[in-house]
Amino acid sequence: MESKKMKYHDHGSSSASAVYGLGFIGAAIYFISTATSFWMGVLGFVKAIVWPAFLVYEALKAIGA
Repeated sequence: MESKKMKYHDHGSSSASAVYGLGFIGAAIYFISTATSFWMGVLGFVKAIVWPAFLVYEALKAIGA
């Protein structure tokens, strides 16, 4: 007998990925355009990758959690 495998498809993350992607592009443009040197531009790119962490940190700080 052949065992049937159930396939699991997660379609819920596509909109979250799109929001993160657009946020990344916007943050990268902002941070790199305000950079005053090459290494500040590199730092801006890294900041653009982790911008959700900054957002969550500041939100939690604002609500006193």
